[in-house]
Amino acid sequence: MTEYGVVTRNAEEVEWPDFDRGFYEVKDVTGRSAEPLATGVSMVSCFGDNAAAEATPEIVPVNEAGEPATRDRDYFDWAYVCPTHEEYRRGLLEILEDCAAVNPDVRLDDVGFPREGYCHCDRCERAFAEWTERRSAEEASDAGVRDGDHDDWTAWRASVITDFVAEATDRVPGRVYLTLYPDPYPGHLYERAGLDLEALSEHVDEFVVPLYDIDYGTTYWLETIAKGFRSRLADLPVEFSVELYAVNVDIDDLNHAAEVAAEYGKDVFFGYDASNAAAALRRRKADGREGREFGASEAE
Repeated sequence: MTEYGVVTRNAEEVEWPDFDRGFYEVKDVTGRSAEPLATGVSMVSCFGDNAAAEATPEIVPVNEAGEPATRDRDYFDWAYVCPTHEEYRRGLLEILEDCAAVNPDVRLDDVGFPREGYCHCDRCERAFAEWTERRSAEEASDAGVRDGDHDDWTAWRASVITDFVAEATDRVPGRVYLTLYPDPYPGHLYERAGLDLEALSEHVDEFVVPLYDIDYGTTYWLETIAKGFRSRLADLPVEFSVELYAVNVDIDDLNHAAEVAAEYGKDVFFGYDASNAAAALRRRKADGREGREFGASEAE
């Protein structure tokens, strides 16, 4: 049976009875932090962090041209931190430990490299060189790759992210959620962000796919992407749910989107407008009651 949850920055909304589950942003992409809640699943933005990037520019990922992954450039809605920065990673792991001590379930958000082409900072170049050196000549020959080529570099990036998620989940005793960029096409998440879904599924219990729209006037695209993820993840030991955008969306349209999402995902979560999401769920329940059929004895 589908459950419905909320994603929020407001602590009191986590406990609203309309929702089966609440995700509470303990650390978001602005760098804002909050204390974890025992009543909510802590949600931690891992490598999206405007504040850290602005305070320490040298930790921002760069491409081969030296262009940083910051929110003032095209294609980036927020600034990123390089996943190989050890001090930042240690800080993230400490945050996750603190969250898990309050509530055993945790959601990892903004995990991965920012885009294709990142990162080529000096630290990443050194780490990649060390990684290729550790690989035996036989393994490289069997894989049909040359040291330093694109395929090798892409595999190294995936190993960086998988290793981080493994370290993170070792500190989380409960259910682990991980947010995915909404692109189910085979190979795209691997090439874009370094997300090896097969490897990650060994550490993660549930993927969450945000499928955001400002009105959900049409939902064929939502169905297409959600069905794509269902097919993509079908053979993996992991579940997936869909997250919808609830801010200022018409209640009927939001409910229709939720119906579509529920056909393909395990559960449905609503982002960043608990009041509107709760109103939609109440409307949904009311419509269900109005549709009941009564027997003769009940109608009398």
